[in-house]
Amino acid sequence: MGERKRRAAALLLAPLLLLAAACSGTKNGPATEVSEGGGTTRDYTFAVVTHGAAGDAFWSVVKAGAEQAGKDEGVKVTYQSDGDPQAQSQLIDAAVSQKVSGLVVSMANPDALKAAIEKAVQAGIPVVTINSGQDKSAEFGALEHVGQSEGIAGQGAGSKLKDAGVTHVLCVVHEAGNVGLDQRCRGAALGIGSGKLDRLQVDGNDLQSAQATIKAKLQADKSINGVLALNPGVGAVTVDAVSEAGSTAKVATFDLNADVVQAIKDGKILFAVDQQQYLQGYLPIVFLTLYKMNLNTVGGGLPVLTGPGYVTKENAAQVADLATKGTR
Repeated sequence: MGERKRRAAALLLAPLLLLAAACSGTKNGPATEVSEGGGTTRDYTFAVVTHGAAGDAFWSVVKAGAEQAGKDEGVKVTYQSDGDPQAQSQLIDAAVSQKVSGLVVSMANPDALKAAIEKAVQAGIPVVTINSGQDKSAEFGALEHVGQSEGIAGQGAGSKLKDAGVTHVLCVVHEAGNVGLDQRCRGAALGIGSGKLDRLQVDGNDLQSAQATIKAKLQADKSINGVLALNPGVGAVTVDAVSEAGSTAKVATFDLNADVVQAIKDGKILFAVDQQQYLQGYLPIVFLTLYKMNLNTVGGGLPVLTGPGYVTKENAAQVADLATKGTR
């Protein structure tokens, strides 16, 4: 072969060699491809399976965090949710059957999900739990848990209500069987100290009915001077229930939506306990990517806490701006 032909052949082979190098993975790392825009994609698919209802304001932010992390890390993220524990378990089983690279699971009812999660771990699929079920996370074999300590958050909420002069709290539970909600109410009872705490079960999927139930309870017991809602939808309608009942009860809630932020700005809700759910979607995807690439783990056996923080009248305007972007 002449010198000119050898040079031409080398020029033709160079791009192919670079492509081969870009697509070859290491033992711990993924196969990667460099896109025309310079971004890196990794051959991983992570499934996020939560107990949140479709379209729920809280879980839509979790989903946004997970999807943004997928874009930032160059991995594929799928998101599915079902509030029925059996159905959620089946979604986890389906993800395992599809041989996903990793799983992110919320555990509102841990015992109902135990078999499915342990099956994933036995199949070699790393699992990160989020939001609820912290106490069972390590036992089931998850790498780490991302969320807030519900008991500590509840205690903080109770203490802040006590400081505001509340002596009788109504803790409104919107989802039966959710261990995290039980922990919030028990924590609030500790925080309120010598004060009294009652629980009230409502249907979080029927806010009009929830509002009527809260109103009736306030009318029946005039000694209730504080209401602690455990999600933002119920928190927002509690404001109306208090007004309709002719009550002077002070209102606080867990988590945020636009109505809650506005009510805080208007002085109708004292505060919201903020667990920064965007991080509960975002961080697990980063953690799973690092684990798959480099066997990194986070937390050292302890949960990675995203809260509690508190949104009050002092910082509500700043949070409102972020909420419009879907990240709070």
